[in-house]
Amino acid sequence: MTDVSNLEYTVDVQGLNKHFGNKHVVRDLSLRVRRGEIFGFLGPNGSGKTTTIRMMCGLLKPDSGTGTCLGYDILRDSAEIKRRVGYMTQKFSFWEDLTITENLDFVARMYEIPSRRQAVRESLEGLGLTARAAQLAGDLSGGWKQRMALAACMLHKPDLLLLDEPTAGVDPRARRDFWDEIQSLAAKGISVLVSTHYMDEAVRCHKLAYIASGTLLVQGSAAEVIAGQHLSTWAIHGNRLSELQQTLRQQPGVAQTVTFGDVLHVSGTDANQLQRIVESAVGSSGRRAEPIDTSLEDVFIYLMGRREEQSGGQP
Repeated sequence: MTDVSNLEYTVDVQGLNKHFGNKHVVRDLSLRVRRGEIFGFLGPNGSGKTTTIRMMCGLLKPDSGTGTCLGYDILRDSAEIKRRVGYMTQKFSFWEDLTITENLDFVARMYEIPSRRQAVRESLEGLGLTARAAQLAGDLSGGWKQRMALAACMLHKPDLLLLDEPTAGVDPRARRDFWDEIQSLAAKGISVLVSTHYMDEAVRCHKLAYIASGTLLVQGSAAEVIAGQHLSTWAIHGNRLSELQQTLRQQPGVAQTVTFGDVLHVSGTDANQLQRIVESAVGSSGRRAEPIDTSLEDVFIYLMGRREEQSGGQP
């Protein structure tokens, strides 16, 4: 058995490709994930995030490419990899007419865990589920279902977690508590691959990868991804912003305009040109404009727009 603590990279893959029929879902993808790293995947729906994660971990065989996961070859050793990975799907996939304990006990039997009752008890305690252990899974709120699913993922003490949009449909407090748990697990050396659409979650990842049409466009820390796009951004406050937005979109120095409530964000790659455009557009209208730090969400929308332009409107 590979000693994961001696590995520099939990995941190390090169040139992964995957087709489903005539559709090229993942294209020549290469990346590395360090031990104890939370690696986030961003991208539009259908962009290949889930397929990428599953290939990287031996759960889906690529058409071409090579790599290792937990020190095992993703092509030859998929069975061994599966034993050491915890996988949490977006959709709740447990038995709603069983209690939390009964669900966890069933999972423990599937993994043939020795001393499974002790493992279930420790899992309940570790994720604060003991008081609800006898509650039917179908009666749980979204946040508690999510916590139970994570407990099931951790029963066999995996070295790597795969989380496919794990907080979709969960309230903000439950999402925050969930991420506190994930960061605690990462601090213990467990690597986490997670796909998400939430920017507040993305910035909590150590590294990010943006995937569109199966192509890895950028990767790095949130700060590196933002800096790499060389965007300057201004925030405009005031009235009739929708009308102003339409005007600004026609300007050649404006890369994008996005409304966030009562504030209009305007971004461009030439800081001086953008400043002139914004100041001219605001003029004496009573609106107020100020330069701001470009956010990860600004970059995410920018990358998505560029990719759609390059692919003729396809995500």
